Amino acid sequence: MFSAVLVSVLSLLLLTAPHSLSSSDVCIVGSGIAGSSLAYFLREYSDPSLFRNIRIFERNDVVGGRMATVSIAGETFEAGASILHPKNYYVLNFTKMLNLEVNPPSSSSSFAIWDGKNKFVFRTLAPQFQVPFYQKIISIVNSIIIFARYGFSLVKMDNFVETTVSNFVKYYEPFESRPIFETADEMLKWAALYNLTTRSLREELIDAGLSPLLIEELVTVITRINYGQSVSISGLAGAVSLAGSDSGVWSVKGGNWQIAAGLINSSDASLHLNEEIEFISQVGEHYELNSTKGNSYACDITVVATPLDELNIRFDPPISIHERKLQHTHATFVRGLVNPAYFGLKDVSEIPQLVGTMEDPNLPLTSISILKKHGDKEMTYKIFSRQPLADDLLNLLFSKREETIRRNWGAYPQYNAPEVFSPFILDGKHLYYVNAFENAASTVEVSAVVAENIARLILSRLSDNKASFASSNLKSSVSERYYKHREL
Repeated sequence: MFSAVLVSVLSLLLLTAPHSLSSSDVCIVGSGIAGSSLAYFLREYSDPSLFRNIRIFERNDVVGGRMATVSIAGETFEAGASILHPKNYYVLNFTKMLNLEVNPPSSSSSFAIWDGKNKFVFRTLAPQFQVPFYQKIISIVNSIIIFARYGFSLVKMDNFVETTVSNFVKYYEPFESRPIFETADEMLKWAALYNLTTRSLREELIDAGLSPLLIEELVTVITRINYGQSVSISGLAGAVSLAGSDSGVWSVKGGNWQIAAGLINSSDASLHLNEEIEFISQVGEHYELNSTKGNSYACDITVVATPLDELNIRFDPPISIHERKLQHTHATFVRGLVNPAYFGLKDVSEIPQLVGTMEDPNLPLTSISILKKHGDKEMTYKIFSRQPLADDLLNLLFSKREETIRRNWGAYPQYNAPEVFSPFILDGKHLYYVNAFENAASTVEVSAVVAENIARLILSRLSDNKASFASSNLKSSVSERYYKHREL
């Protein structure tokens, strides 16, 4: 489907933006996938002369936002947004365009659900040999084991997820059949996804006919790992979380952050690292952005492409957005050896490659997984938790620790149905907010999809006569650009 969209876009190559549009300066706050995608689409969909400058401000010393990595024992591991879905068509296209190397989907591995009371309520078999035929046999056996426990509810779960994904891919339709959306509500209703944000995942799955056992065990584990929350999250976020457990998920070798870096390079944007914007004010017909470095920047168009929930940006005049809290995920990386007795086991070889936990406020862990085996006596582990893990707990969990790295992410909103959405347009003029959509679901691809819509929205509202502005005015090209920011 995405190739059809690309062909449709490329057919517009010789068309230019309306002559009534004057050259503008764009300022984007945030260098994650939302900000970098927006810069890319603004360049691709417009005449080169339309935007004099595109500035991207990043308060940290690296780009990528919530896409980040850690290095342990010479290996690079994802610390933030880790997985990409096979139907993430924008990100797939970016990866190919930027010539990034992809990590293949992981092979069959063992999985277990732990109740926190020295008991695994469910577990699959672990392949003992890296032989394709043998692994295939183990995969089939594990499928039988899963079906024996959860039955045809698995089919109903798959149908629920597939219906949601099928609706989501409508956002890749050609310009002629896909409107420009001015609000998140409008965008969700058009794709028949809005109703999923009005009810909890539990309610949706009960209506879909899933068994209580599947919901309380497997579904809960998945939502806890992917969003750090229970099945009480809103239905759309829950469906997206379940889609993230599909086979075929992938990542970029060396880190998904490279997608953002490549898009910034290709958009010929001016990148301001280590520069946090603290004040945005409207001065006449433009916006003035003041940074913590004491610098001021005049911008005709300003886009906030990072969650405002935990930032201290002041606005004049004040803006009104829906109050929400972010769900923090604590990612702890340990190089060492886990203590099997913590899980009621006798030998470290008995521990599955991925252990998820059930919903229990007394459980300190959301999940623990083996990222890399350095040998029988040393491995690299990744632990998710809702609270930081103290050294005393880690000393119980591990028989030895050679290296420990902690990351605290304000990773995604706390999802509560019915969701209420902040506006895309914050002031009725040219102050935009990409992350208003994040109350629906938070993924790398969702951010790219929304950024694409915001780019089209900006171009449509720049026109002197919006009613006459059509998608056929948009220009696109896949021409190679000089890679400006060598430091990336």
